[in-house]
Amino acid sequence: MLRRKIDEYLVQWKNNPDRMPLVIKGARQIGKTFSIRNFAKNYKNFIEINFITDPQFKTIFSNGYSPEAIIRQITLIKPEWNFIPNETLLFFDEIQEFPDCTTSLKFFKIDGKYDVICSGSLLGVNYNEITSVSVGYKTDCDMHSLDFEEFLWAKGYKQGLIDEILEHMIKLAPFSELEYRVWMENFMEYTTLGGMPKVVDMFITNKNYSGTLQEQRQILKAYEDDITKYARGLDKAKIKNVYNHISVFLAKENKRYQITKVAPGARNREYIGTVDWLNDAGIINICYCLESPELPLKGNYKPNDYKIYWRDTGLLIASLDEEAQVDFRQNKNFNAYKGAIYENIIADSLVKQGYGLYYYKNEKSTLEMDFFVRDFRSLIPVEVKANDNATVSLRNLIEKEKYPDVHYGIKLCNKNIGFNGKFYTFPYFCAFMLKKYFNEFNQSHYGKEVEK
Repeated sequence: MLRRKIDEYLVQWKNNPDRMPLVIKGARQIGKTFSIRNFAKNYKNFIEINFITDPQFKTIFSNGYSPEAIIRQITLIKPEWNFIPNETLLFFDEIQEFPDCTTSLKFFKIDGKYDVICSGSLLGVNYNEITSVSVGYKTDCDMHSLDFEEFLWAKGYKQGLIDEILEHMIKLAPFSELEYRVWMENFMEYTTLGGMPKVVDMFITNKNYSGTLQEQRQILKAYEDDITKYARGLDKAKIKNVYNHISVFLAKENKRYQITKVAPGARNREYIGTVDWLNDAGIINICYCLESPELPLKGNYKPNDYKIYWRDTGLLIASLDEEAQVDFRQNKNFNAYKGAIYENIIADSLVKQGYGLYYYKNEKSTLEMDFFVRDFRSLIPVEVKANDNATVSLRNLIEKEKYPDVHYGIKLCNKNIGFNGKFYTFPYFCAFMLKKYFNEFNQSHYGKEVEK
């Protein structure tokens, strides 16, 4: 069984005496249902309702949304089910099929006798169809495919050994040759596989890549089927056009989303909402271009100027041609897609740590930066280098007085740890530790100021 970070989150949720009904959102096949079923072992009684496999349960709200009325309707369908107050977890799964279900959460919270979890894919797409989303009476939780730390857990690495990566970063202590090789090999495996649980489990069980590409392509096909089934009010063909061109955008030098690359003669006004649909469905991450490299990040970006990345890098690689697959898996050779793949996996890592995605490129293309995050008081440029080339933009952002919010930067590449007085260099495999690193950095540099 794969250990997931949401496992601990769910236990903390249960231990909160003022817990509210929980809505777990995320793309299909990332392990939502499995994790919730496993967590349900903490209860004496577990009731699971799946609105796809058991559509008859869509009628349970016909007499209103009070828990008493709902339970009465459920037991009419399943009289053998028991509802034990304070000892029952009620799980509504695949609620994208019946999103109005979440209207009941307010009343379950007020009643307080039963714990309720809802889950499903494409919830971001379907939330606008809900009569009432029970604002203030539910907790939303975004779940993702496995991150690199969870992948290392799956490989059998103990937490203490993984935590040593952060210690190296904090102490600016280069990795030994053996450490670097082992962590980089694991990172390259994770880059190729991505974090879809079934794909990772197949790799761990078989100890090779056998069957993983077929499984990834099956997931890609399922996403395309979702577009056909759930894209209401939008042109499904246009959403599919964008979906099928994600890897094309990333292969370009500037990697920007450009409507002219989707279809000949295409116009932005004809594709309004298509990218948002894919983002709401949990298929892509959107990285917005900043108006200028300064704080704050929110409200300082161009809503119509962005890059799009796959939310799972393994799916990016699986979307490429057969020849590329052989090169990736046998030779670890990323060729023309090298820059795109490294950018994609860093974007995925940042999102899984809770960061929004922002980049910058001025009109003359003389200054550009892959990503920006922030710590306690600084805007932090994050540069991803496929090769150990010059970092002119990173230096300019740090050195020039016209960028007062930038005090230091991060460079991620295939190179050991280092610091040149201006920016920190970390190997790619350190990216999943960046948020923890910034927290430690704040405490050590700003200490009491942070506490205030």
